[in-house]
Amino acid sequence: MSLSTIDPTSALVVIDLQNGIAGRPAAHDTREVVARAAELADAFRERGLPVVLVTAAGRAPGRTEAGRSAAVASPAPAALPEGFMDLVPELEGGGIRIVKRTWGAFHGTDLHEQLQAAGTTQIVLAGIATSKGVESTARAAYAHGYHVTLATDAMTDSTLAAHVNSVELAFPELGETGTSAEVIALLPAASATTTAPHAADEA
Repeated sequence: MSLSTIDPTSALVVIDLQNGIAGRPAAHDTREVVARAAELADAFRERGLPVVLVTAAGRAPGRTEAGRSAAVASPAPAALPEGFMDLVPELEGGGIRIVKRTWGAFHGTDLHEQLQAAGTTQIVLAGIATSKGVESTARAAYAHGYHVTLATDAMTDSTLAAHVNSVELAFPELGETGTSAEVIALLPAASATTTAPHAADEA
């Protein structure tokens, strides 16, 4: 489904745009993905809408057939390389900070509570990886009753096939898709009537 509207009580949720993940090989130019996510973040901040910056400090411990790198094998932040969790510089500027230890940003975190405190009814998603952190968060957001919008040019994956599978097959069942420019173009009308309180920024 194509992008139709942005609620006046929307929040931007950016997944894993951190040094330890954004520096990996990807299907798209990560610099462009980061630049578009930064444009979204700036636009939301300018309008007083919440920006949620999610970083990964590990991943779920269950056994899988896929290999796991030492960098994300342990859920303990101390086991991660120095600087792994640092946000890419383009995303600095304030926002609600969420640290997760599974693919999705809702499980084991207070993201839902933070969004509820801000009066959020819709989330716009961007980040890495499309088929993992972004899709898992989108699925949970949909299950929690949020309207979900996916800025598909502000995300990427390790392979093009994984990215396309999420964008073409999963995302239309979870929400609406559009470009970062289309999202930003709809923000002014949405922000004009914004009255909901926003969660306080966290360091």
